[in-house]
Amino acid sequence: MNQISESTPSDTHHWLRLLGLSSIGIFIFFIPITFNDKQSIPLDHIVTYLKTSLGSGAAWYAVTMIVAGAIYPIVTGKWRDNTTEKVFLLLKWLGVIASIFAVTKSGPAILQEPDMLPFLFNKLVISVGLIVPVGSVFLAFLVSYGLLETVGILLQKLMQPVWKTPGRSAIDAVASFVGSYSIGLLITNRVYVAGHYSAREAAIIATGFSTVSATFMIIVAKTLDLMPVWNQYFWLTLLITFIVTAITVRLPPLSRINNEAQHREPTAIEGSRLKVAIENGLSVAEKAPPIGRNILDNFKDGLVMTISILPSIMSVGVIGLLAAKYTPIFDWLGYLFYPVTMLWGLEEGMQLARASAAGLAEMFLPALLMKDADIVARFSAGVVCVSSILFFSASIPCILATKIPLSVLQLVLIWFVRTFLSLMLAIPTALLLFG
Repeated sequence: MNQISESTPSDTHHWLRLLGLSSIGIFIFFIPITFNDKQSIPLDHIVTYLKTSLGSGAAWYAVTMIVAGAIYPIVTGKWRDNTTEKVFLLLKWLGVIASIFAVTKSGPAILQEPDMLPFLFNKLVISVGLIVPVGSVFLAFLVSYGLLETVGILLQKLMQPVWKTPGRSAIDAVASFVGSYSIGLLITNRVYVAGHYSAREAAIIATGFSTVSATFMIIVAKTLDLMPVWNQYFWLTLLITFIVTAITVRLPPLSRINNEAQHREPTAIEGSRLKVAIENGLSVAEKAPPIGRNILDNFKDGLVMTISILPSIMSVGVIGLLAAKYTPIFDWLGYLFYPVTMLWGLEEGMQLARASAAGLAEMFLPALLMKDADIVARFSAGVVCVSSILFFSASIPCILATKIPLSVLQLVLIWFVRTFLSLMLAIPTALLLFG
């Protein structure tokens, strides 16, 4: 491991990787710039440019990705693994049919209403289909050159007292937030199976940190017209998500899960924590693969993720929108959250409560249902989309596919607690900012 006091050409190269390449990632994801009279982060500008340049081709690209996503589990044989995979294979093929209806403007008239297939496909599916692979390219700069490891060491002393997880889980937490929940869950499951996390710790990380990625948050922000306040939205959502996690770890069912682990990490760090953090970051920068290969690997992962999530978003999204518009199911669930919205006196309190309940089906539904609301309700819905973490179109099946001992009932209970607490924190925050 490099010593900070040295100043060899090799060390300079590692410093350039840690600071220079990581700075590119920070710029792409977090620094708003103005382009074509529009202020947003560079990644959003890139995706908007691609979408405009492709024109009608963007829709056929999305359909191609959806069809590939439906074929992929058949080719890999993954659909045979369990009942959940079989159900999702069916949903993915329903997503193929729905996407063809959307792009050809055919099928039942009920699906062609402006707030159904056209909105879901044009505003969400096409954008996600572009932003995930493009974002994965730039995530290489954010996650591969020591920034996460440096931040993780610096946050280590917070993790155990606040979230009751080992220091190394800081990496899982940040990786999930800037990468994806699937990456976070992959890391968590691997560490849990190796005996470095207890069942409780693994469950806390899976349900408390493995949220949707920063790239997907851009989609939420764009749908809710929150890009003008992107940095406030991003950082406050991050803060609220982790505050909610700090509370839920102390409540059932998480507090009652077994907390025995085979291997415990040392809690003491000798010397300066900042020095150790930087040394770890430089070590990762040194061992990181060449930029070209790293970008290519990330792009491949991004494509696989794109074809994995687009068909489910299409099918579960349509089912959720139909259920929200034509059945009382989310009205009934919404009454569980109405006391919170009523407490703060929101004019659109029932709509926000109902939209928050819809998030159990698909995390994006609260954004879709609240896109025309006032800024306080939109901001609150945007936070809930991310902070509630658990939803049946993707994250819950992913968790059930791991070795982490969580049942469907436990996951639904954790979702309810998280959503309730998220609203309790998001609404007053929004009132303070925009009220």
